[in-house]
Amino acid sequence: MAGQMIQFGANGSSASGYLAMPVGGGPGVVVVQEWWGLNDHIKSLVDRLAADGFVALAPDLYHGDMTREPDEAARMMMALDIGRAERDLRGAAAALKTHGAIGELVGAVGFCMGGQLALYAGTVSPNVGPVVDFYGVHPAVHPDYSKLQAPLLLICGDKDGMAGPSASSKVVEAIQAAGKEAELVVYPSADHAFMNDTRPEVFRPTEAADAWAKMVAHFTTYLR
Repeated sequence: MAGQMIQFGANGSSASGYLAMPVGGGPGVVVVQEWWGLNDHIKSLVDRLAADGFVALAPDLYHGDMTREPDEAARMMMALDIGRAERDLRGAAAALKTHGAIGELVGAVGFCMGGQLALYAGTVSPNVGPVVDFYGVHPAVHPDYSKLQAPLLLICGDKDGMAGPSASSKVVEAIQAAGKEAELVVYPSADHAFMNDTRPEVFRPTEAADAWAKMVAHFTTYLR
């Protein structure tokens, strides 16, 4: 099935997102945008997940806004209403259940800002289990790790100055200290946003392909 924009409920209000699903349904995954917004790159990742057998939905956390300018993206990220984002994430996780997602829980994956918000979704939504966090960062989002319902896979590059091995190791240690499971994968010579194939200055195709396979394996293992 081709991806499409849908509307879904979000704690009494309405939100929108990009949904793609395989024929017959499959495990559900919430895909959380980078700080640029719900752009074609994020939609392409939703489509790839559907091709791999997952029902995937990316909520539009900026509600129609997006940018290509880093300064504007940083401003939009810091202006994000975290309470509303939480409602949108919870709503997206619930909406997957009405669009063919099978199993008790859905997964969440995010990139940059979205990585931190995917981790947050795993602590605030009763429907979210396993999380894959790609170099997540958002200084205003503080998840309660004790509420995670399934293991976290955190992925970063060792050249990442925002969410590299030092910062990511501290997240993993804090999750483990809360009695939960977390694994860190670090790719040598990879920088922040190495998964983004629309940014040739940082895209690392070999590492991105391996990381994608690890993400799919994580969800396949823990989404039942």
